[in-house]
Amino acid sequence: MKEADFKQILKQYRVGERSFQNLICAAAEGFESDLQGADFSGSILAAAYLPYSNLSQAILRRTTLTGAELGDARLFSADLTGAHIQGGHLARANLRQACLRGANLRDADLSGADLRGADLTDADLSGAKLIRANLTEALLLGTCLQGSRLFRAIGADLTGTLCDRNTIFPNGYRGEH
Repeated sequence: MKEADFKQILKQYRVGERSFQNLICAAAEGFESDLQGADFSGSILAAAYLPYSNLSQAILRRTTLTGAELGDARLFSADLTGAHIQGGHLARANLRQACLRGANLRDADLSGADLRGADLTDADLSGAKLIRANLTEALLLGTCLQGSRLFRAIGADLTGTLCDRNTIFPNGYRGEH
C-alpha cells in the first residue's frame, strides 16, 4: 500500500483520474468533494471527513472508512461490498441502490439515511442507529441487527435478519422477532 495526499487525489480526479486503489490516505479532508465513480477499492480512508460529498457509483470494495464522517453524502449505487465503516457517521446519506454486502457498519449512525433498494445482505449493523432510515426494498437477508435502533425506520422487512432483545424495532419495541 502506498500513502497518498487527499488534496493530490482531488487534483488527479479533476483531470480525469478515477483509480485510487490500495492507498493509505490519513486525515482525508473533503467537505463537498466530487468523487463520483472513483475507485478506492482496498484503500484506507479511516476517519475521513467527507460530509456532503458525491461518491455516487464509487467503488469502495473492502475500503476502510472506520469512523468516517459521511453525513449527507451521496453514495447512490456505490459498491461498498465488504467495506469497514464501523462507527461511521452516515446520517441522512443517500445510499439508494448501494451494495453493502458483508459490510461492517457496527455502531454506525445511519439515522435518516436513504437505503431504498440497498443490498445489506450479511452486513453487520450491530449497535447501528437506523432511526427514521428508509429501508424500503432493502435486502436484509442475514444482516446482523443485534442492539440496533430502528425506531421509526420506514419499509424495513426484517425477515431473515439477526436481532436480539436489545434491538429496537420500528414500532419502538425491543426484543427478538
